[in-house]
Amino acid sequence: MEIVARNWRCRHGELDLIARHGAITVFVEVKTRRTLTFGTPAEAVTVGKQQRIRRLALLWLAEQDGPWQPIRFDVVSVLMMPGQRPRIDHLAAVF
Repeated sequence: MEIVARNWRCRHGELDLIARHGAITVFVEVKTRRTLTFGTPAEAVTVGKQQRIRRLALLWLAEQDGPWQPIRFDVVSVLMMPGQRPRIDHLAAVF
């Protein structure tokens, strides 16, 4: 994937990463946790957060020139437990 934008912000919120994967525009939510006390990082991407990311993606797309491309929504889960190597999981097309 090619990164198009990082930490894109508008008055309604922020998109962590926007990338291109071939002809697909990918909106990536990155979640990092140090413990599993409140679940995995990916579990923090609730339905409400997914809806907000979709709305922000539409706003970003509206600012772009050219025809709309297919899109997808991914989550990158980063677990950084003390004394362990970070565990990074890329979950493609999860919502």
